[in-house]
Amino acid sequence: MVSLQFGAAVAAMLFPRAGVLGTTSLRMAISAVVLLAVCRPRLRGRSRGDWTVVAGFAVALTAMNVLIYQAIARIPLGAAVTLEVLGPLVLSVVTGRRASSWLWAGLALSGVALLGRGGFGALNPAGIAFALGAAAMWAAYILLAARTGSRFARLDGLALAMAVGALLSLPLGIAEAGGALLEPATLALGAGVALLSSVLPYSLELLSLRRLPPTAFSVLMSLAPAVAALAGCVVLGQRLGLLDVAAVALVVIAAAGAVRPARPT
Repeated sequence: MVSLQFGAAVAAMLFPRAGVLGTTSLRMAISAVVLLAVCRPRLRGRSRGDWTVVAGFAVALTAMNVLIYQAIARIPLGAAVTLEVLGPLVLSVVTGRRASSWLWAGLALSGVALLGRGGFGALNPAGIAFALGAAAMWAAYILLAARTGSRFARLDGLALAMAVGALLSLPLGIAEAGGALLEPATLALGAGVALLSSVLPYSLELLSLRRLPPTAFSVLMSLAPAVAALAGCVVLGQRLGLLDVAAVALVVIAAAGAVRPARPT
């Protein structure tokens, strides 16, 4: 979580050089090269179902990255991730089948309402829409990551999905940034973003999902808004006020409460 959110803060520093789509494609391409070189996934003998899961995982992964970067370019990092975490929260409420889940959802909505009212100032409507789109893709990512991990050994599924995602995003990045993607400073920052935001966190997440139930994983992921707010403050100088902290805290508590395992009766 720390790696992912601080990587997002570094990515925001790269936007002026390469743009949002350029940053996304650079991150995906470098990550794919690293993962393919390390994992060397087996291509033969895969079923149609395997490739369908990889394709779906790649689409969710690429869309999630593009949408959250578009949001970060318009609203503070902490605000963007606070909205993004609503995806896993809604997933837990829908699949939890517990009445108490709706109470936690109401608490999360209170936090979001506080966020929009004054916690982070006037939020850009497009930024909010992009963050909510990323929320939907994050929910899809959690489901597809678990399925990918169950079908592919080690990190093979992640490596293949990242390669497909790079092919999907690279034309968009080249169209936006052009030759700027090959500048040494841009490549260096892009490599840092790829390592912090993709290679390390996604590898750890996929390994975690093999050992943790989705509920426990989601409880830990609920810390994302707090870590993102900290990263935005430390790296980007996005200061937090009392309303900021209160809004983030409400969403974190609600997300953790909604996905906690039910007590045995």
